[in-house]
Amino acid sequence: MEVSVSRAVPRSRKVLALVAGAAALAAPLALAGPAAGAEPGDAPYTVTPLRFTVEAGGRSCTVDADLYRPAGVDAAHPAPAVLATNGFGGSKSDGSTAAIGKAFAERGYVGLVYSGLGFGRSGCLISLDAPEADGRAAARLVDFLAGTRAADDGTRADFVTRDGAEDPRVGMIGGSYGGAVQLAAASVDPRIDALVPLITWNDLAYALAPNAADRNTPGVFKWQWANGFYLIGEGQPLLSPSLDPSRINSLGCLHFVTDACDTIKLLNSGRYPAAASEKMLAYARSVSPVSYLDRITAPTLIVQGQSDSLFNLNEARATYDRLRERGVDTRMIWQSWGHSGGQKPGELDLGNPEGSYVGQRVLAWFDRHLRKNAAADTGPAFAWYREGQSGYGTADRVPALSQKLYLSGDGKLVDNRTKVARGSRQYANWLVPTSHSESSLAGMIGLPDPRPYDTPGTYLGWTSAPLTEPVDLVGAPKATLQVVSPATERVQDSGDAADKLVLFAKLYDIAPDGTKTLVNRLVAPVRVPDVTRPFTVELPGIVHRYETGHRLEFVLAASDTAYSGNRGIKPVTVVSAPESTGTLSLPLVEGRVG
Repeated sequence: MEVSVSRAVPRSRKVLALVAGAAALAAPLALAGPAAGAEPGDAPYTVTPLRFTVEAGGRSCTVDADLYRPAGVDAAHPAPAVLATNGFGGSKSDGSTAAIGKAFAERGYVGLVYSGLGFGRSGCLISLDAPEADGRAAARLVDFLAGTRAADDGTRADFVTRDGAEDPRVGMIGGSYGGAVQLAAASVDPRIDALVPLITWNDLAYALAPNAADRNTPGVFKWQWANGFYLIGEGQPLLSPSLDPSRINSLGCLHFVTDACDTIKLLNSGRYPAAASEKMLAYARSVSPVSYLDRITAPTLIVQGQSDSLFNLNEARATYDRLRERGVDTRMIWQSWGHSGGQKPGELDLGNPEGSYVGQRVLAWFDRHLRKNAAADTGPAFAWYREGQSGYGTADRVPALSQKLYLSGDGKLVDNRTKVARGSRQYANWLVPTSHSESSLAGMIGLPDPRPYDTPGTYLGWTSAPLTEPVDLVGAPKATLQVVSPATERVQDSGDAADKLVLFAKLYDIAPDGTKTLVNRLVAPVRVPDVTRPFTVELPGIVHRYETGHRLEFVLAASDTAYSGNRGIKPVTVVSAPESTGTLSLPLVEGRVG
């Protein structure tokens, strides 16, 4: 694997202030000058409010949109289009959504920005970006851009570049909920030419109730994130008052489709009988890219956040791998910011895209695939923000697991099986959470959050010797473990997945003065499929430099404040011996753990 470093271009005088988290999408792009055919003194673009009546998810409803038309763009001087919608809880009018229309119109693209189904003044229920609802609604807007469909007031578009009689040149960009809808739309409409989904999901079952050991066993409910967004969704009729009956569901909850209501109720119940759990997993995946990526052919530039406990880097990696396996032109960038905050100065500035690495990549992506500029450099297959360093690292592929460490019975993390000491260690959970990784919504809305902690007696840790050189970790570590838990063994086959053992795996960085840092506050929740057998845990992807003199600590904890936990007290013992012990594999791009 070839690794290099790209440094961000210095900012220009027109740079705008960076905004944390997904709000970075709100920063307007730098004005690139009027479009071809514009007269001196013309405004750079016009904005026309439009409404469309569409069939989506078995209902007829309106979609509220704004058309951004650059000056000078007409039938004789057509331009490619950019389609975008809001993140969860937003609308076409919020800063981060409207800015996309403005930004690309200023750069000579036709922009069509709309409120997603169930948000703002658009009708229909919230369908979690289901292809047959949200995807079909987006496809009807592509019809408008093709000139084959009029808005409700009769407005038609005859000024979008076309690749065929009914095939407009159109790309999509947006973050989170506005990222997944791109994949849903492309799965039902092959006319879409390019995608730039930012900080979005691959599998909602994994995102909302992750199981880092077995995605076929119901995971551990991420109750803070899930209920926060549920309340935002249920509050939409109050935030955007409307008598539109297509926005109201009388079966279960107010504003979501019924299957989404049933899913959140099951997760909050704390009981996961087999039939209900199978239905929940099937539904969550049906509205997720994991179930329809095989239908997507549009070139896709995936941008995911390293600081994101809602949709972590593993989500992007899963989408990236599957699209590339099928030969789809796919690139991936791991930036710093995500739903948990974490934006770094100079990392990404859509107010001055030429001044940042990610901004340059986005512009080049659309230049190549929408303007058909063969000279546009779309960049390497993989890039990552070099946390604690300058610029972005780039490579021709995602780093592989390259070093295996061993869990010793004396609590050490060693680099050779022969160094493993025989021994056993035990922890037990309490009936209340005793470990803290994060307050899930704090990073997104800028509130303070206590430092991560673990209560003695409720976790086990294995610590490396102090490092003799810097170690750069880029990717998702994996641990192979076996635990002993007689209390779990007696009940784990009850038919209710809630009786299985829950634990949390994570990596700390311990400084020479003893200060511990939980990298990006990320943990790997596990509902152990069978405590009588070994299991493998995929930790969340991270990018982190462990400096010389620091130590790695691998921790298994009994609980976490951001997640549901064990039902009942379930003590856990971990036994180590040279011939049989747990392992931790790391994807390293520099240095080794001695």
